[in-house]
Amino acid sequence: MTQRLPPSLTPLDAALAALLRGIDPTRPVELPLTEAAGCVAAGAPLLAAYPQHDIAATDGWALHANELIGASAYSPLLLATAPVRVDAGDAMPAGCDCVLDIDAVEMSGPLAQVLAEGVPGQGIRRAGSDIAAGLTAGAEGHPVGPADLLLADLAAVDRLSVRRPRLRIVNVPDTATTADMIAGIARAAGTDVKSFETAARDEASVADALDASSCDLLLTIGGSGVGRHDAVVTALARRGEVIAHGLALQPGRTAAIGRVGNVPVVALPGSPDHALAAWLALVMPLIDRLSARRLRRQVTWPLARKIASSVGIAEIALLAEEHQTWMPLAVGEWPLQAMARADAWLLIPASLEGFAAGEPVDAYLMRE
Repeated sequence: MTQRLPPSLTPLDAALAALLRGIDPTRPVELPLTEAAGCVAAGAPLLAAYPQHDIAATDGWALHANELIGASAYSPLLLATAPVRVDAGDAMPAGCDCVLDIDAVEMSGPLAQVLAEGVPGQGIRRAGSDIAAGLTAGAEGHPVGPADLLLADLAAVDRLSVRRPRLRIVNVPDTATTADMIAGIARAAGTDVKSFETAARDEASVADALDASSCDLLLTIGGSGVGRHDAVVTALARRGEVIAHGLALQPGRTAAIGRVGNVPVVALPGSPDHALAAWLALVMPLIDRLSARRLRRQVTWPLARKIASSVGIAEIALLAEEHQTWMPLAVGEWPLQAMARADAWLLIPASLEGFAAGEPVDAYLMRE
């Protein structure tokens, strides 16, 4: 049976509120550092100081600065004992507080001449200078980034507490390119992605794949429109509940939302631009709720030129940064080249006709 969009589309705000109703954050899990990247921190461990003791920051000779006063190439300082040669990362020998370059000391048999002065701390990383004791790796409610992983690794922390929602993606045949794009974005957003493809595009095949027993969020890709072979919405009604089909959102008008048991379901259109728009407007807020992520950062800059929008439907504009202004690339309909070039996106509420040139707008970054 072919689905038909209702004559009045569901407002985006109403659809999102219904989708988020009753959704709580997932339980924290402990993950190795190699798997925690991108996940939202559920706590931040206190780190030990690093380095734990003074170490050489460069290759050279370990010496005591006060003993080198006046040394120069014109007035070499003869040392009673040979200095200790160190490599970067070596612990500093007792009584030494600087490291001179290799060519600053001349060795002639057992004799050593110093050709330059040194200052305390030169060529050294002091204990606790990179990581102060009590510093945390990451911040609760924020994604774990490369710098957080570096700090944790240096401080010998091998696991982090994060929230990683389990995401099941069901791909209807002939939409593999869109499914691959969404799966990549989902992994970067810190979700545990499992992807499946239905055996065919018919209702029974799709319904068989709508298994919500081991996921926190279920996505379908393709088959949500009103074509003769679009069966996702009827399959969802068969397995669970359809909350809304046909949203006042452009791109993304043919997206649908529902539930299978207590698990939210978002049916994304097969077209890449419509799928990405529905991801930004519907799926991203769901993942943020499941991850207990704090509010995403917005960047406010003036528009380089005006944006016109239709009242009664929410539209998403793609923006590029140009000299600290937002240049609109596409509104409502997105060429693929605009998607590739976009630095940010802007949701235009259904109540507005757009924004004037020079008006400051709050945009979300495409890549954080």
